[in-house]
Amino acid sequence: MTDGGADDVLDALLRGRFVDPATGTRFASPVGTLRIADDLDGAYGDLVGGLRLGRRLAIVADPITWEVLGRRVAAGIPDAHAVILRQPRADTETVEEVRRAAGRVDALIAVGAGTINDVCKVAAFRDQRRYALFATAPSMNGYLTSVATIMLRGVPHAMAVRAPCAAFFDLAVLARAPQRMIRAGIGQCLARSTAQVDWLLAHHLWGHAYTDTPFELLAEDEDLVLEHADGAVAGDRSIVAALVRLLVLAGLGTALAGSTHPLAMGESLISDYIDLMASPHPGSLHGEQIGVAVWTVARLQASILARDEPPAIGATWIDEETMRQRFGPLAQECIKALKRKAIDGRGAEQISSKLAMDWPRLRARLRAAMLPPTRIERAMQAAGLPMTAEALGVPRELYRDAVRHGRELRDRYGILDLAADAGILHAFAEQER
Repeated sequence: MTDGGADDVLDALLRGRFVDPATGTRFASPVGTLRIADDLDGAYGDLVGGLRLGRRLAIVADPITWEVLGRRVAAGIPDAHAVILRQPRADTETVEEVRRAAGRVDALIAVGAGTINDVCKVAAFRDQRRYALFATAPSMNGYLTSVATIMLRGVPHAMAVRAPCAAFFDLAVLARAPQRMIRAGIGQCLARSTAQVDWLLAHHLWGHAYTDTPFELLAEDEDLVLEHADGAVAGDRSIVAALVRLLVLAGLGTALAGSTHPLAMGESLISDYIDLMASPHPGSLHGEQIGVAVWTVARLQASILARDEPPAIGATWIDEETMRQRFGPLAQECIKALKRKAIDGRGAEQISSKLAMDWPRLRARLRAAMLPPTRIERAMQAAGLPMTAEALGVPRELYRDAVRHGRELRDRYGILDLAADAGILHAFAEQER
């Protein structure tokens, strides 16, 4: 349930009353229970008890989230076993640490944000256990997804897992989250625009499956959060509530779409490149990196869509030797990914012809989906988000490489690929700071 009325979109999604207007099918939520409330203090035990997870429970937190919320959750579940991860990382080693420390429990209860959530998703999935979560920051859009990103031998891997059986969002806690984490959540929400334009472009050029529905769910709260981004950072509970709804609806949107395309396209590939190649990593949050990457991709999209004539496309250039030098052990996987979306000479002619014929209609459709860069800039400035690689602590040339080569990490086609095949991506990347 949620604290909204019967017509609330979240309530309809969770209760199985939402019918996808694009397909006419009724949505089956992967999450059984969702609660977004002004203050849940004192109710934690009853909330968990109502889930019937079993008698043996493990509460997983880090030292900070334990003090922020975990201790109070534990007080309501006196028989639960506490697993406090001293230095958690979203990697396989931490997953195994949770599995060992939890022992033979019936279910996990995650108390935290991105890292704790992803680690518990994978640990619960591997042991075929259910898990529930108590969020401690409105910092990411992966709370309700059936995907977890885990580092495997230093490389980020998106793993198919299960969504939590229940998720609880206490606004009294979330509104007091570190401002940096609230900013990161806003950065994640900005990706709606760039991801939708990229996915829609791939749909028109390649016939990839696409649906507007996940994005239509976000419209009302997106406007509120973008117009009052400073209020979210300041802890205004009404704006934080809208931010939380945006984040959880974005996660549920992946179930509607049957993929993570509504969340992660070109902007995520730039961020993934930073995570993979920055040594040492600057410590920037994922949502901060996404925000900067959105700002880059949005300006690239806008510059191409401002043209009266479409860009001329050439065959995709794949320099395998340079890719092997760049990516090392990951290179062969990247080469395969790039080849899956590569265009040969004949394909380039066909795509160029299609663009020339459809450009006015396609251009209008893509521009209708995107947020104007000026609006993105205004929201980022109001939130205090970093807007350059240097503000993230990422060397300028590394970031430029991320813009040039992030697209080589996966086979998802978007504006970065179009710009590369048109021979304009490298010059654009040179302007990035």
